Amino acid sequence: MNDETTLSEAESDIDMAADEQEPEQDEEDGTDAETPEEGDAAEPEAENVVKFPVNATEHAQLMRMTEALFFAAAEPLDIDSIAARLPDGADVGAVIEDLQKAYESRGVNLVRIANKWMFRTADDLSFLMEREAVEQRRLSRAAMETLAIIAYHQPATRAEIEEIRGVSVSKGTLDVLMETGWVRLRGRKRTPGRPVTYGTTEDFLVHFGLESVGDLPGMDELKAAGLLDGRLPPGFDIPNPSDTGGEGDGEFETEEEYGAALDDHLEQETSEDD
Repeated sequence: MNDETTLSEAESDIDMAADEQEPEQDEEDGTDAETPEEGDAAEPEAENVVKFPVNATEHAQLMRMTEALFFAAAEPLDIDSIAARLPDGADVGAVIEDLQKAYESRGVNLVRIANKWMFRTADDLSFLMEREAVEQRRLSRAAMETLAIIAYHQPATRAEIEEIRGVSVSKGTLDVLMETGWVRLRGRKRTPGRPVTYGTTEDFLVHFGLESVGDLPGMDELKAAGLLDGRLPPGFDIPNPSDTGGEGDGEFETEEEYGAALDDHLEQETSEDD
């Protein structure tokens, strides 16, 4: 009786121990099952997620700022000029390198010239920029002589020009000089007949790099430059040109007066053509 009771109690103890162990095993199984799932999920995340640098947004903004500088600049920019306008500590070299890559396949490229940077049309699209230009013809010798006489003797009448040259002014010579913008109708001489006078323009001064007509070279300078013959006639002299004109010369005071003088000039040229 005692043995049977003891056996039953032992079996009961074994069953209770098994019941107590089963939940713990379940918990352990559950824990073991969850751990691989978390590991499996973490592994692909580490491989696929690209970690951008903390200053990625700042770098993009620096690229925009540098791009704006290049488009607004009237001349190529060097590294120092760019760095002076960007925030302190900006990696200008990296910014330019990334901009160059971004534009290498576009219509304009970022190129370096003389150690400076600028946008330039892509080489394969240069044909789009080609255009036909009218070749400027050179002034004839008669036109150059007439221009020189007007420049040094202004305000000069047509008769005075012909007297100095020793020949008549050929038809159209004065018109050519006026079309180039180097000669203009200056006024009327206060002499009988009130002939029209001619003078140089501001475009003439700009083209020849003069501050005023008084800066035209004198006789000594012309000789030194080899522009005058060494055997000049006795009494040969070069006058000092004046912006104000001499005594008895008058400027046009109104546009109507200038228009009437221009009409007279054109009529004279037309009569010569006939």
